[in-house]
Amino acid sequence: MYEKLVDIIVNYVEVKKEDIKPESRFMEDLGFTSFDFMSMLGEIEDALDVEIDQEQAADIRTVQEAADYLSKLV
Repeated sequence: MYEKLVDIIVNYVEVKKEDIKPESRFMEDLGFTSFDFMSMLGEIEDALDVEIDQEQAADIRTVQEAADYLSKLV
């Protein structure tokens, strides 16, 4: 799940795959805007055929937290 997530992240921000770490924070470290983050969530929902709870998504700060959350959905 982590690798799939990294593949999607690089479509939204100017960051190399090797620079994305599990502890990387979407806003502070990777430069996501709120719009980028919400757009990415939409793509993830389509790609993985899952429904992401917006309130729970708002609590996700790091790449690993996102991967863990998505792992529970699929």
